[in-house]
Amino acid sequence: MAKKSMIERDLKRRRMAKKFESKRTRLQAIIRDKEQSDEDRFTAVLKLAELPRNSSKTRIRNRCLVTGRPRGYYRKLKMSRIALRELGSDGKIPGLVKSSW
Repeated sequence: MAKKSMIERDLKRRRMAKKFESKRTRLQAIIRDKEQSDEDRFTAVLKLAELPRNSSKTRIRNRCLVTGRPRGYYRKLKMSRIALRELGSDGKIPGLVKSSW
């Protein structure tokens, strides 16, 4: 089980990223637009730098919904390999069969 503070920190980052997503994409579009004047593009860069760092999508870490584990994460199931194996062994995931040979 991951530390509660790390899980909460990641949830905070997800909320901030969602909150500032439209503003961030608008500023990035201005920066990428070569038709804009250099002053406008530079002011957009400065405004983008003023936004909180945690509002960036790249700071979000994929974590297991069950345990909060950051490693061994399956995107499709949104859980770690360990939680997947435990729930699969208990028969709580439909269609999952533990292989044996």
